[in-house]
Amino acid sequence: MTPLKSLLIKRIEATGPITIADYMAECLMHPAHGYYQQERVFGVDGDFITAPEVSQMFGEMLGLWCADRWIAMGKPASFHFIELGPGRGTLMADMLRAASSVAGFRTATQVHFVETSLQLRAMQKTKVPDAHWHDTLGQIPDGPSIIIANEFFDALPIRQFEKIDGKWFERGVSTDGSDLIPALLPTTTASVLIPEALRAGADGAIAEVCPAALSVIGDIAGRASTAPCAALILDYGYLKSAHGDSFQALKAHKYVDPFQEPGKADLTAHVAFDQLAQAAKEKGVSAFGATEQGGFLMGIGLGARAQQLANGQDATKQSGILAELKRLTAPEEMGQLFKVLALQSPGLSTPPGF
Repeated sequence: MTPLKSLLIKRIEATGPITIADYMAECLMHPAHGYYQQERVFGVDGDFITAPEVSQMFGEMLGLWCADRWIAMGKPASFHFIELGPGRGTLMADMLRAASSVAGFRTATQVHFVETSLQLRAMQKTKVPDAHWHDTLGQIPDGPSIIIANEFFDALPIRQFEKIDGKWFERGVSTDGSDLIPALLPTTTASVLIPEALRAGADGAIAEVCPAALSVIGDIAGRASTAPCAALILDYGYLKSAHGDSFQALKAHKYVDPFQEPGKADLTAHVAFDQLAQAAKEKGVSAFGATEQGGFLMGIGLGARAQQLANGQDATKQSGILAELKRLTAPEEMGQLFKVLALQSPGLSTPPGF
């Protein structure tokens, strides 16, 4: 039994079942036993591989996208370059390297990481030593901003509801004394969180909402209302919200029982991109997309960059570059499952890729 599992069982026995959201938050971010306090999370030796770990091309193209948005903002002499959930810092390092080819961009850049894991902060410092670290987006000063969130929203705690006999009940986590088990919580007013489009589901339908994600969108909108701002969100999820259970755990690149080893596996859920876009629009922010990652990356020049890198290389190197391109863009790989959404202050030109 993991240390966190023991703590959760004791907590539930003392105070009753907890929501899926509370469970996710404890499993991922517990200060002593949370998943993101582990040494190895990303990469071949970890539990999953993100796009920046697949290929340097991913970060390079996003860096040039950001440089384009900086130009569209009027090339402010100083701006906040913000990454939410920056992993090992690989993406930011690649973005800065590529965008530094644009005159004036690097000099104007103030890098900010929104990261709560101390061990990940240490990794990020080796890649981007001049960054500033924050626990929340709201801690970063106002001013012109470019925000990147790659596989950040999928790890935010969700709330799950199941429809039984015409009523919505929240799903949660209970215990039988030795294990953690799924449970239905008593009916509460929390079901008002369910989007109108999902309320009419049949008995047995499952609806997921992520209040934390909508809160982050609100923070982005707040920044966009006070100074020029562009945000790019890349993650796996739905173009349009749908019923279903997307709550999952990943360990050593395989799906596992999310209740078996809390703190030892990554917990995620699919992102509802239409809900994010709608929340942004309601706060006066311009939204572009969501669109599929494959088309977006090819639209901003990933194919041309792959060709450039492959020119003059031997067959083995060329094959590797082609495999990276396929992994990022092919429908059966990351190209279709992953979506991209851009949010901007009103008045900025249409961003590349949309």
